[in-house]
Amino acid sequence: MRILLIGEYSLLHNSLKEGLTELGHEVILVANRDGFKEYATDYNFEAKWLSNKLFTIPRKAIYRIFNLDFASLETGIRFYFFLPKLKNFDVVQFVNEASIKTSKKFELFLMKKIYKTNKKLYMLSTGIDYSTLKFYVENKSKKSILQPFFQNPKQGKEFKAFFDYFDKNHIKIHQFIKEKFNGIIASDFDYVEANKTNSNYSGFIPCPVNTKKLIFNELAINDKVVIFLGISKWSYHQKGIAFFEQALEIIKEKYNNKVEIIIVNTVPYPIYIELYNKAHILLDQLYCCDQGYNALEAMAKGKVVFTGAENEFTEHYNITERVCINATPDVAYLVKELSFLIENPEEIIAIGKRARTFIEKEHDYIKIAKKYLEIWKS
Repeated sequence: MRILLIGEYSLLHNSLKEGLTELGHEVILVANRDGFKEYATDYNFEAKWLSNKLFTIPRKAIYRIFNLDFASLETGIRFYFFLPKLKNFDVVQFVNEASIKTSKKFELFLMKKIYKTNKKLYMLSTGIDYSTLKFYVENKSKKSILQPFFQNPKQGKEFKAFFDYFDKNHIKIHQFIKEKFNGIIASDFDYVEANKTNSNYSGFIPCPVNTKKLIFNELAINDKVVIFLGISKWSYHQKGIAFFEQALEIIKEKYNNKVEIIIVNTVPYPIYIELYNKAHILLDQLYCCDQGYNALEAMAKGKVVFTGAENEFTEHYNITERVCINATPDVAYLVKELSFLIENPEEIIAIGKRARTFIEKEHDYIKIAKKYLEIWKS
């Protein structure tokens, strides 16, 4: 099959491409490199000229007055010029409802161009989309990345972009996807409940993880337990970083000679990975029901990850022994869990082994690629 993947979200499409390619399919990934994360892509439509620091002040001024970001227009234009190369694919999959990251009207225009020149179209529900946002707003008690906003709307600046999905021009994109696309696929349990009532909902497929690339080395704790916290300034509140920071302050004072704490803030993905490789414990995020790609990647390497592991996750996979730690916005709880691991290092090693086994069984990129093929061919 000829497969076109549009957009990237935490290496999901990169990993899927690797699995599909190994199965003998021709796969093209067109995406931006997501700024500081620097993801790989076959065709990169990221804005280059208007995202330059020289244009930052005029861009912000124009955005405040006209609600128009010229860098996003450049992104759409760059994508437009790739269109002649994006025809006649058997399957096209968009990573979410805003895969191109241009203006709403331009996004829909480009989406329609892709629709007219290819066979089957699918969309992933990963990150925020209209259905997910609507579900979270209607179910405020549900564990979600919007809970910090509901609890303190003053943090609205970080969440402003999410509510763009309620914009009337974006709703047109959502309706077009519902009416014209062959299916919508949820990438983890945070998106299942919100999308399962859509008429073209195609089901849930876990994130693919390239287990060949991610080498598992059994954890060895010879001196100190190493705890890693990676921060992105754009998702600080969404991931509950403040709770992790407070917990680490207590842990540092309580176990000063037994722990080494590494904290990094908004660094490129390769640097992030290099710095966290020596860690035994990774603090990922706490407003999710399932694991995102960063957590899965760390689990594949045998690390103990504080992330989402709510009932829907444990029940679906029939988890009887912990493969990760379910993180919640409770400093005392986080300190208790971290303290237990520090005082029982053999449990760190045991959870790390189970984490790797779980990834190999449920997230292996070849197995996941086959699941996508089953849905696309159905």
